Amino acid sequence: MSVLAELQWRGLLADCTDPEALAKRIATGPIAVYAGFDPSADSLHAGNLVPSLALRRFQLLGHNPIAVAGGATGAIGDPSGKTQERQLLTKEALSANIAKIKEQLTRLLDFDTKTNPARLLDNASWTENVSHLDFLRDIGKHFSVNQMVAKESIRARMEDREVGISYTEFSYMLLQAFDFYVLCRDHNCELQIGGSDQWGNITAGIELCRKKLSRTAYGLTLPLITRADGAKFGKTEQGTVWLDPRRTSPYRFYQFWIRTDDRDVIRYLKYFNLLDQDEIAALEQQHARKPEAPAAHTALAKAATDLVHGPTATAEALRASEILFGGELQGISETTFNEIVGEVPTKEIPKPQLDGTGKPLVELLVHSGLCPSKGQARKDIEGGGVYVNNQRETTFQRTVSASDLLFGKHLLLRKGKRNYVVLTAK
Repeated sequence: MSVLAELQWRGLLADCTDPEALAKRIATGPIAVYAGFDPSADSLHAGNLVPSLALRRFQLLGHNPIAVAGGATGAIGDPSGKTQERQLLTKEALSANIAKIKEQLTRLLDFDTKTNPARLLDNASWTENVSHLDFLRDIGKHFSVNQMVAKESIRARMEDREVGISYTEFSYMLLQAFDFYVLCRDHNCELQIGGSDQWGNITAGIELCRKKLSRTAYGLTLPLITRADGAKFGKTEQGTVWLDPRRTSPYRFYQFWIRTDDRDVIRYLKYFNLLDQDEIAALEQQHARKPEAPAAHTALAKAATDLVHGPTATAEALRASEILFGGELQGISETTFNEIVGEVPTKEIPKPQLDGTGKPLVELLVHSGLCPSKGQARKDIEGGGVYVNNQRETTFQRTVSASDLLFGKHLLLRKGKRNYVVLTAK
């Protein structure tokens, strides 16, 4: 299957400058393709998986992927899709962000294969030493202000009289076009991919390649991902879903995918992993027959977490998820358990209360809020509905002491199937 057919099947082909000509070009042999990554934060986010995995799909089918970290363009800020001016970052902040992003991209692209290794470039390397006058003479003269103003990303901001657009952001299109020109000239790159909001920037680069190099270049856009409920993809109540485990832990990353809306899960299986068509088709059939079964969601969460964090982190995240469904606590790491602490209600208890024989379980159930009274707590225990550290407890006289604490500080109480509270002794 050609890479364009693969993208089409996955629903990842939003638009293309000349699909027939590009298909013919790809049929003649490998093509160099690039996508840019914005270093405005010190981590990529879930939405960045679309272009990075698109590059990987090109690579798997024999083409030559180039990831460009925007050390230069990031210093300006892309106005596309933005309703107001960005905060400018210092060079030091940009450099630190780029270092983190490079590290994450090495997990998503293959930089070591001998046939068509991915390349990682920073556009500051070819932009910083170009003087302002040289840039205006050699690049700026090829752009009509009339054409730039006609671009959607520029026009929308100019029509907003309160916000407007600065000359700095207005010039962003020229910088991105310059990237495509340099990559085409120096690295034989003929194709740029990006989100559908990048159409104006991509076509500007194609025109610059034509005017300065007399070469044909192509542009292909990927859809901006949406959720079935209309909410923005990649956002949770806690905020953005990041690829950096220090910002979004592997457990929370895994949970983000597990909680995918049933209406989105097959679409996301096609977008956010490297499972092949047969595997996805089988999961789609399973999901159609038994939409309440978790097979598709589990496959999506596992594949995405494996890609970003590796199988070991995925196993830990899966283990933590199982605990909230009554799974065994034996052998769990403190790091994994701490993820659960952040997932369920937590209450403190003075640690001295657990000295000696400890404190009656019925009192702890009331303190935790799982039971409204000691009488109800006793009934719930005798009825088999109370669990201490995921072990059923049926003796209402049971006391809890310091020896019951997990990692010397936590007690996991459960009532029924899903009502959890963590008591933390301090």
